[in-house]
Amino acid sequence: MMYSKSLDQKLARIRAGKDTREDFIIADAKDADMAFGIMAPGPNRAGSCPHGYDQRQGCYKTLDDYLSQIRAVIRQQLVDIVLLSASNLERLAIDEGLFKSSPITPAARANDTTDVWAVRRGQYSNHPSRHFRTATLDHIKYGRLENNYHRPCLGADLGLYSVTFTNNLDWDYAALAAFHDFRLEAERKRFRYFLEVFNPNVNPGFDPREVGGFLNDNIIRCLAGVTRAGRPVFLKIPYNGPGPLEELVSYDSSLVVGILGGSAGTTLDSFQLIHDAQKYGAKVALFGRKINLSEHPLAFIEFLRRITNGEVTPREAVKAYHGVLQHDRIEPKRSLQDDLTLTETTMSYS
Repeated sequence: MMYSKSLDQKLARIRAGKDTREDFIIADAKDADMAFGIMAPGPNRAGSCPHGYDQRQGCYKTLDDYLSQIRAVIRQQLVDIVLLSASNLERLAIDEGLFKSSPITPAARANDTTDVWAVRRGQYSNHPSRHFRTATLDHIKYGRLENNYHRPCLGADLGLYSVTFTNNLDWDYAALAAFHDFRLEAERKRFRYFLEVFNPNVNPGFDPREVGGFLNDNIIRCLAGVTRAGRPVFLKIPYNGPGPLEELVSYDSSLVVGILGGSAGTTLDSFQLIHDAQKYGAKVALFGRKINLSEHPLAFIEFLRRITNGEVTPREAVKAYHGVLQHDRIEPKRSLQDDLTLTETTMSYS
């Protein structure tokens, strides 16, 4: 018997208009190895670099560390989705079976456009985003090529598909053509997806204050020709402020809108972001670096959930989070005063 997933339950209530604050969907994006490579698990704060390499830039945790962090999040059972690379999905879902008796839904990054290529010394994200797919849907679902897509899924039947509109006709045309092909393949192979749409990763040729309208129009335009069978289960977009978010949410009530976390920032940046996004209509938040680069990821996730449940305010959550750090004798990266400061954090991937 398939274990009941919180994501499916919450989406059903959201679509029926019967959701409450407790139905807010939280995803932990642990797919950073498809963008940052070795840097994905985050810096190693335990001491000096064990292999003596690249002391100038610092030392990073290992893949084993990363997998241990992901296992801990799965055991905690507070998030609804864990997003992984296909290779780590194979390890944790297919080999270890960690999602079989879990309310958490596994998902995999289904494409990795060039604007998320964020390797050291790389300059790829300085160019207009180009479509690319490393993973295949067969390997995400089964770990190998498959012909019978009615077989029970071994890995994940949910993936993230990413598009970045740049206001460049050639690159946006190519991105939409690739998105078209992906949708048809996904429908044939019984694969669900959520659609990530970034702000332009290069200068789009207009005032940055107008990016919210540009993004909203492109989202609706590119989905207007897509019937229900090919639509995303939800959206993942940057939070461009209350106005653009409310405009998109109110335009089509059948679209479930979620926000992405962007770069780490202060703890108040993160807590205020999820609070404000929920206030102005978002039903989903996908936080990657904000969780992974925190001092105590499990406590961080717990306070994200308490904020969306309406139990604490963002500022109260920051203070309580620092209390947990003190109790567990974890040195904070910032003083409490500094961590209660709102800063400008980027909404792009890199």
